[in-house]
Amino acid sequence: MNEILPEYTKFQLALRNGTDKEEIWIAYKGIIYDVTNSTLWRNGKHYEHFAGQDLTHELPHAPHTEIVFERLKKIGRLEH
Repeated sequence: MNEILPEYTKFQLALRNGTDKEEIWIAYKGIIYDVTNSTLWRNGKHYEHFAGQDLTHELPHAPHTEIVFERLKKIGRLEH
């Protein structure tokens, strides 16, 4: 079953960077995830990665696979 998720712009995603708004979001392959409660994303930073961005192109450099996104809450879709 496909989930119907709201669509957000890159600007709306960028505001959820751990500084500008209370929520902390990241995007991967067009889906926006909420990492607000993750201890790995305190202050909007996870190692050299920053929240409020599309991290699709950064995953190949990470020490983990995309399976980590299965544990995160989906917030919406990233507008093209």
